[in-house]
Amino acid sequence: MKKITESVSFVFRGKHLSAALCLALVLGCSRDSDSERNSAPGYKELARHSEEFKRAVITVTEGVHVLVGYGLANVIVLEGYGGYVLVDTMESVEAARRVKKDVDALVKGKPLRAVIYTHNHSDHTFGTSVFTGGTRTDIFAHESTAREIDRIAAITRETTFRRAMRQFGVMIPKKDFLNSGIGPFLDFGSESEIGLERPTRVLAGKRSDLVLAGIRIVAIQSPGETDDQIILWLPDKKVLLPADNYYHSFPNLYAIRGTSHRDTMKWVESLDEMRGLGAAFMVPSHTRPVIGAEEIERRLTDYRDAIQYVHDQTVRLMNLGFTQQEIVEKVRLPKYLAEKSWLAEYYGTVAWSVRAVFNGYVGWFGGNATDLFPLGQKERARRMAELAGGEDSLADRAQQAFEKGDYQWSLELSDHLLALDPDDSSAKELRSRSLTRLGDRQSAATARNYYLTSATEASGKLVIRDRKIREKDILYGVPLEAIFRGMSVRFNPEKAGDVSKAVAFYFTDTGEKWTVTVRHGIAEVRPRSDSRAEITLKVNSKIWKEIAAGLRSPTLAYASGDVQVEGGTFDLVRFLSYFR
Repeated sequence: MKKITESVSFVFRGKHLSAALCLALVLGCSRDSDSERNSAPGYKELARHSEEFKRAVITVTEGVHVLVGYGLANVIVLEGYGGYVLVDTMESVEAARRVKKDVDALVKGKPLRAVIYTHNHSDHTFGTSVFTGGTRTDIFAHESTAREIDRIAAITRETTFRRAMRQFGVMIPKKDFLNSGIGPFLDFGSESEIGLERPTRVLAGKRSDLVLAGIRIVAIQSPGETDDQIILWLPDKKVLLPADNYYHSFPNLYAIRGTSHRDTMKWVESLDEMRGLGAAFMVPSHTRPVIGAEEIERRLTDYRDAIQYVHDQTVRLMNLGFTQQEIVEKVRLPKYLAEKSWLAEYYGTVAWSVRAVFNGYVGWFGGNATDLFPLGQKERARRMAELAGGEDSLADRAQQAFEKGDYQWSLELSDHLLALDPDDSSAKELRSRSLTRLGDRQSAATARNYYLTSATEASGKLVIRDRKIREKDILYGVPLEAIFRGMSVRFNPEKAGDVSKAVAFYFTDTGEKWTVTVRHGIAEVRPRSDSRAEITLKVNSKIWKEIAAGLRSPTLAYASGDVQVEGGTFDLVRFLSYFR
């Protein structure tokens, strides 16, 4: 059989393939057994980690309850005199509804006095309307939280959504899904309902002393997973709410769904500040509470030491002249830290953290001059195929790597094959299988979910559609500034060609004036009117937001009298088409 494999070739989809590859396709090796996959390294460890999110309503101490396992994040209930305070509100209306009935059972008819957002992430803010029921409720957040929500909604929404769907495994078949690393699952997708309510009470500066429902609460800005992170300290109860600056996993110093830089040493400083409080109870916004002052001190100390270790060793090796990839290969946590369950790589990883620290200090360039102006992807693939002896030989090598269990190499070679022929079904199949095998090996849920989702995409069985802003109440709350900043990054210069044109916007309800000028491939946005504008648009801000979000046709809005245009409606419609 070996001689036949070496000497015989076949034609498949117009290409010559070796017998090894053809036999793999014919014998159905494209699907691996569940038992084989479930025994892969990392699977059992990550499966055990699911115990951390077993659904429960936990009373931590008198008047402090945490609801775990209903979605990605926890909901924390602080009971006081004549009411209660809610800390974080889940990731969607659907998730919040599951929690609310158990919250209601806890508080026994007491009214909601306030909501506190620990930070801007959607799993902490998108279920609020379920709890407030549309009534006027104080919603506390850091002064930058609303701005961060608006930035993501207007600037990076599409790419963040696609990558988040992969990271959290939202679209993975149920039989293959284990957990999301810091929660059992993320209950949010393209059809989910958002119940975000904007903050009404701003927490400015480092520290805010509050009394809500008779409870003394100290809110402290503590940068870590986000710059707007707020930890809460209940001095009378010795309860610390660390938000997302601690959870039962190595921290996500960089999120593969795509986030701005997280300053690791600020995170360490925040952990040190928490250590100094002397908490007897710690209730994270993900994973289960930690009880006992000594245990809390031990975990927070280990946590900050692990982060500092990765930071310091990355910088040390940078200064010695090592490239980013070389440092990734060298930095490992010391054994005494690596063996702690609360530092297991279920969510963040040391390797990604090294890259984040490196990039945060010196940017994308790793130090190797080869990377300054690398070959384009297709040209590199063409030359790789030449080295292998042609495209057919490259495909053989990729298949052989897979059969040897060298899944990373077979995946990398599939990149080259698909760069040469994006419609190569055998390369797509090999890529899907390689991604699946790599995913099965991961103990980091984020990596596993990203691999397995990408495998389904590679097989052609999944296309992640962009999520559009459809909820008008949310859209209306986004300030005009964010809407216009979002326009500039959606401008398509290929559609505009050599057009040079300015459009002035006047908003009849707010009195705001904006001008968008298109020239030489960019769209300049200015918060003022321009007398040189060829087109002037007068419109209510809510109607304009609907037009900008694609919820309303500008032509129909003009025909109905909701929009007044000077300079030509057809020219305006054509101008707006440049931003899609």
